Amino acid sequence: MYNISHFPPGTTDGKWPLERRAVLDWLVNETYSQRFLDNLLVDLCERLVAGGVPVARSSLHLRIQHPQWQGARILWLPGVQNAHIDTFDYDVDTTEMFLRRPATEIYNGASEVRQRLDRHDDGMGQFQLFDELRREGFTDYVAWPIDHTLGKRHVITFATRQVGGFSEHEVNYLRDLLPALALVSEIRMKNAMARTLLETYVGPHASAEILAGATTRGSGKTVSAAIMICDLRDFTALSDLWPRDDVIEILNGYFDALCDPIEARGGEILKFMGDGLLAIFPLDNPNACADLLQSIEDGRRRMDDLNLKLTGGGKTPLRYGIGVHVGDVMYGNIGSRKRLDFTAIGPAVNVASRLEELTKLLERPVLLSSDFVHSASLTETFVELGSHSLRGLASPVRVYGIADPSTA
Repeated sequence: MYNISHFPPGTTDGKWPLERRAVLDWLVNETYSQRFLDNLLVDLCERLVAGGVPVARSSLHLRIQHPQWQGARILWLPGVQNAHIDTFDYDVDTTEMFLRRPATEIYNGASEVRQRLDRHDDGMGQFQLFDELRREGFTDYVAWPIDHTLGKRHVITFATRQVGGFSEHEVNYLRDLLPALALVSEIRMKNAMARTLLETYVGPHASAEILAGATTRGSGKTVSAAIMICDLRDFTALSDLWPRDDVIEILNGYFDALCDPIEARGGEILKFMGDGLLAIFPLDNPNACADLLQSIEDGRRRMDDLNLKLTGGGKTPLRYGIGVHVGDVMYGNIGSRKRLDFTAIGPAVNVASRLEELTKLLERPVLLSSDFVHSASLTETFVELGSHSLRGLASPVRVYGIADPSTA
């Protein structure tokens, strides 16, 4: 049982009412099955209200490890089934909006921010949020740090519309929940961080396999998929021509142009290989082949836009080649005993790679195998380019290009 150090007036046995003790017992002992922190906040606030604590608004402000966002805010209001989640870019802490938020005071080291909103005093004008909450009928606001290991600090806030604001006993009660809340929130954030990092570096499907237990060498499965391999042309010369930061910016722009359409249409990028990438579209989606071709077309248009910017800045436009095939892919862990790579290998991947190499010789940006063209059952017009011997393959492969002259 978790000890509470503050008790409401009139108690002589040193115990909180059962409804309020139940909130803390639930937080410590019964939240193990709740995976998501936003749902946990909703449950917590609903239990507080049911226990007589007049919470009418609560928010969690989190610093997260994500490739796109620096932070997130989870906001609960009464009567909502799901909390509202906002994410914030990495430059948010330099904006006026961020600097004028009470949570910033907690991030900067304050142990508490408390403001009675039904009174006009000097503190009211410090933060725009206080004026907004007062206009919405809130009477009191309090914010505290949620401290995690290694100095990671987050923020929780509570506000009420109760006449006279929170009582001191209610504030003490909420404060006593913080250690347990820090514990359960850190567990959820660590779980979310593990999923995010895995998805960032190996993709959503591979990360799901790893989290499900595919962590030993050789573990994995066979996937039937449409496969595409893309490679940037003349990247070595580009690296020698421009400063490092310019090269990184150009390379990121190139990957954005090609990768966003792939992911938007259900493809999974399995690997970045220097200036190249390997992606698959699993055939359990009946539109996989059409989605792959459309992602190539969408990527082409985005590359055209990128090249306009590059040439406008005095830089050389980018060229690339794409090889496309279809077949079974061995998808799993390969490597040494202590260092593994979750990737895709197999003859089908080799064919796509050799087709990408052939784009240089045939001077076409996209080449497709006859297996892909015949399995696609699409209305697109393909140009047959004959049979070609590909490096490392015993039999020639019949090769096709895309007839649209805009992609040639």
